[in-house]
Amino acid sequence: MNPKQVLFWPLFAVACLRPAEERAEQDQQIGQADAAAVEVQVAGGHAAVWSLAEDALALWANAPRLQIALSWPAGAPDGFTIDVRNCMPAAELTVLSAAMLSAVMPSAAVPSAAAGSEATGTLVSGTRDAIGGCHFRLTGLARMRELTFAVAPPDTAAPSAFQFAVLSDVQEAIDRVQDIYRRVAAEPGVEFLLGAGDLTERGTAAQLERFQAELEQLPVPYYTTLGNHELGRSPTLFHQYFGRGSQSFDYRGVRFTLLDSASATIDPVVLDWLDTWLAEARSQLHVVAMHIPPLDPVGVRNGGFASRNEAADLLGRLAGGGVDLTLYGHIHSYYRFENAGIPAYISGGGGAVPERFDQIGRHFLVVDADPLGSRLQVRVVRVD
Repeated sequence: MNPKQVLFWPLFAVACLRPAEERAEQDQQIGQADAAAVEVQVAGGHAAVWSLAEDALALWANAPRLQIALSWPAGAPDGFTIDVRNCMPAAELTVLSAAMLSAVMPSAAVPSAAAGSEATGTLVSGTRDAIGGCHFRLTGLARMRELTFAVAPPDTAAPSAFQFAVLSDVQEAIDRVQDIYRRVAAEPGVEFLLGAGDLTERGTAAQLERFQAELEQLPVPYYTTLGNHELGRSPTLFHQYFGRGSQSFDYRGVRFTLLDSASATIDPVVLDWLDTWLAEARSQLHVVAMHIPPLDPVGVRNGGFASRNEAADLLGRLAGGGVDLTLYGHIHSYYRFENAGIPAYISGGGGAVPERFDQIGRHFLVVDADPLGSRLQVRVVRVD
């Protein structure tokens, strides 16, 4: 054997031990950006920054409730425009705090979202527009140094009952996904769609853009992680369009955690985040979603993690952390089972080539969540 090969092989093996490392590092950069005269920080990385200028910000939301901090070292312009794509239909902007160049403004004195030059407290656009965007205009910001605000539907910080849907594995069925979206829209009470990955065939920029364009016909936002089909030639391209692969957010008293398992593993950095998220959610209902399940429930295609030891470790963490529901994709069918005593569902019915072992083709899930009653109830909605 060539001596160079002897040296190369251990290095190659070490590199392969963390196939999701680059994506975990990219996760940490999501929601942060700076331009010549302004900086932005989205708490939790819950939105991808699409553009930033001294007087304008454009985001793609990947969570229903956003908290955003802006800072202008030399002082803000008088007006600022905020565009949030993929936002909740009833989202409002609420200013939380502000600081002038020389002093901190009390909350009662900070400007509200305004429809014109006066701080009327109304939105520029009070409803979600045709392409899933919410638009806000703040005025009276001159000499302001910092501004923190929330973009969220009112009264969604407190626990209350609601519904969300689950859809994954659209892939080559993007040409006919609209019938699924119409069926989701016909479900009364569904507030957003949760995705478990494999939105595209190869994760190219054109395919990611096509997926987002098709979402214009969906009346609720789509919050998702990525699947193995999003890795493509650039494993972090997904992040530029949709945001983090691994994140955790609260909505109406329920904790949602999305994990990047697209490489049939969870990066150690993400496992550290998961431990924190599990500890924070001990008193809540907790839903965890990822693309590739730790274990294949039927074993017909080796559709689980590359390491059974890692799968056992992850399931032990989830069970020990009190997770109430786990959701997966990847296997193009529907399965209901338990892992480590946790109710589990595989829903790969977005339209990719089906595996009809259960005679269920294209479908999605609807989950009734009642945090006050500590209840999560799942049902299947068939589209074909």
